[in-house]
Amino acid sequence: MRIKKGRSTIAEWFYNFRYRCGEFAVRGFMASLPHLPPRLVSGFTKFLAWLTFGLLWKYRKRMTENVASVLGSELGCDQQKVLVWRAWLNFSRGVLETMTVMHLSRDEIIGKIKLEGEEHLKQALEMGKGVLAISAHLGSFTLIGGRLAAAGYPFSVIVKQPADKRFAQLIDDYRAQLGIHTISAKPRREAAREILKALRNNRIVLIIADEFKSGDVMVDFFQRKAPAPRGPATLALRTGAVTLPMFAVRGSGESIVLSVGPAISAEERGDIEESVVATTALYTRHIEAAIRKYPDQWNWLGLPRRDGKMSRAEMARLAKETRAVADEG
Repeated sequence: MRIKKGRSTIAEWFYNFRYRCGEFAVRGFMASLPHLPPRLVSGFTKFLAWLTFGLLWKYRKRMTENVASVLGSELGCDQQKVLVWRAWLNFSRGVLETMTVMHLSRDEIIGKIKLEGEEHLKQALEMGKGVLAISAHLGSFTLIGGRLAAAGYPFSVIVKQPADKRFAQLIDDYRAQLGIHTISAKPRREAAREILKALRNNRIVLIIADEFKSGDVMVDFFQRKAPAPRGPATLALRTGAVTLPMFAVRGSGESIVLSVGPAISAEERGDIEESVVATTALYTRHIEAAIRKYPDQWNWLGLPRRDGKMSRAEMARLAKETRAVADEG
């Protein structure tokens, strides 16, 4: 028992140490960023991307396999390798941009990120039922909230919080400085109340909908069956909130464009379950289309497995079906 307790204590110490180091690094880099030459920061970002690209080989391997399985017939081997590296570099640049925007004024943020399709956003807000913004881990997705909040739009984002509450609060505080309201994805009931409140107040609620780990609606995503979350479709169907696709991607040079697409109408069917499934599939098709347009700006780690192993969602669904059969018997 003492050994287990000792191990638990050591593990907890390393756990806290890791987050305190992360907190120190974030605070330190944020404080020094305005005083560093842009070229030095850009060079450091590329070096960090190169270093982690080599060290985190398991993630690189998985990304390479996913790109090959989806785009293998369209791209040669060398082209696939270039795409994976660009996608990795894109993530590193995104981290830097997220920190950089904290030191910009509202006018500077608006000047840095071009907004296209704003008319769709204004029309949606005129309905008075709130806006569900559907996006993905694509391009500069972390800048969507900062750009819209800088223009005066009421903005909330749903996030999966870090396990460490102190570190999570630090990141929430940074978002708040930009005018972004954070809604924690868990606990789910509290999250649902916060989302409904935000929509009733006619706010924009951003949902990053390309995580297929714990969903329970099976959809087609890059020729694979993926367990997508039912939340976005359920909210749209039950609240009448307008759903808009939003993607912030890099253009030529250092330009960034936030594109707001036309409203996505929910698939109204006779049965609510059928409506949720059809609407979720529709949202997923929009996400896939955006990724196909900018494949080197997606992380390629969110692709569902095709190795025969079941995801947690699939195992839970199978267990539920098994129990139902047993109950009927």
